[in-house]
Amino acid sequence: MNSKSVLGVLGTAAATVVLVAGCSGASDTATGTSTTPSAAATSSAATSAAHNAADTAFVQGMIPHHTQAVQMSEMAAQRASNEQVKQLATRIQQAQGPEIEQMRGFLAAWGEPETGSAGPSGSLGGMDHGSMNGSTSMPMSQGTGGMMTDQQMQRLGQADGTAFDRMFLQMMTEHHNGAIQMARTELAQGQNPDAKALAQKIIDDQQAEITEMQQLLATL
Repeated sequence: MNSKSVLGVLGTAAATVVLVAGCSGASDTATGTSTTPSAAATSSAATSAAHNAADTAFVQGMIPHHTQAVQMSEMAAQRASNEQVKQLATRIQQAQGPEIEQMRGFLAAWGEPETGSAGPSGSLGGMDHGSMNGSTSMPMSQGTGGMMTDQQMQRLGQADGTAFDRMFLQMMTEHHNGAIQMARTELAQGQNPDAKALAQKIIDDQQAEITEMQQLLATL
């Protein structure tokens, strides 16, 4: 075999080695890439499922709290006379309806029931709030998250016109103040980052709405 033939064979062999090595490297890279999202997803799922008793109490209490706010806002659509009050009520419905579903998703991910006993948030998740306070006075007693009694809801449902507007704004302000206190407790004692992010959103949104309601009350 002449020298040119030997060089040709060696060149072919070297090219084959390079090609095989390149394929192997690409395979390793592809394998590494395919496992990274899976690991990230597992880590994310673990983070979202990590929670403590304060998280559970906050969500279990805030679901009925939001539900009552939606009910009050539905009344406003029918009974309010002030257009700004109606618009505010619509925004409350649009904000809190999806948040209710979000919180139900939290509980499902955590393996927790939707109802529970009193917890660190100061709410009474799953209990009959109408039976907690027989008084028909406007402010609720502390510890009920600012929720209205059955009697108060009945009074609101019987009012109309400007009387309804005033009563709605006063009750919703009290209701919002209760939600803010519950959310602050969650920020201080909770663990789950998603629940705490929602708590901060509730504080920001509802504090702004309280300011708006106070301004509206001054015009009625």
